[in-house]
Amino acid sequence: MPADAPTILATSGGLRAAQRLQWEVAPLTRHAVDLAGTSGRAPRVCLLATAVGDDPKTISTFYANAAAEGWQASHLALFPMPNLAEVREHLLSRDVVWVWGGSVAGLLAMWRLHGLDEIFREAWQAGVVLTGVSAGSICWHIGGTTDSFGPDLRPITDGLGLLPHSNGVHYDSEPQRRPLFQRLIAEGALPPGYATDDGAGLLYRGTELVEALAERGRAGAYRVDRGPDGTAVETPLDVRRLS
Repeated sequence: MPADAPTILATSGGLRAAQRLQWEVAPLTRHAVDLAGTSGRAPRVCLLATAVGDDPKTISTFYANAAAEGWQASHLALFPMPNLAEVREHLLSRDVVWVWGGSVAGLLAMWRLHGLDEIFREAWQAGVVLTGVSAGSICWHIGGTTDSFGPDLRPITDGLGLLPHSNGVHYDSEPQRRPLFQRLIAEGALPPGYATDDGAGLLYRGTELVEALAERGRAGAYRVDRGPDGTAVETPLDVRRLS
């Protein structure tokens, strides 16, 4: 059963440290699965770890988590070739697609090479819930800031653009993120947009932000606009805390 409107939950979270696994699912990702409204069967959740080169450990840990959560798990890998014969059909049949963090520049290049940019637009419009962390958040927007090219952050401006906003991730945990995101918006290199501290997420229905969410107590979310004097104007958003 698809979501009742095109839905994206873009996050700087959704996972946390675990004792027995590399990581475990956290409330933001559980909420994304709940948004799909699945009833009477296990939610179908597909992981894309393109941004970390389809890292096998990330993928295997996802399957372990999905078993614990009661999801029907699958993954789409693109290296060294797609692991699925019918990529479009598979993604359109999922309830949720979860995109991992890493290199957003590499992710976008590989997706476009394989035609996933158009497939994701179709899946989004069909009601498949799209979610992700870091690179898996920026990718749905016009762009943001990235360490894809090295430790000094640079702008990325060729996101999929399903959401006509910019996106700042790891806003409170990486010192370069906030000032660069604000400067790029002030200069007009990026459109106005939204940013998330670690542990926060942005819920969009269609292209409109409808709610900011957090799985971590102090995590915040922010609107950043270009002011009339050419400076950035940051406005904290109301945040609903998930348990």
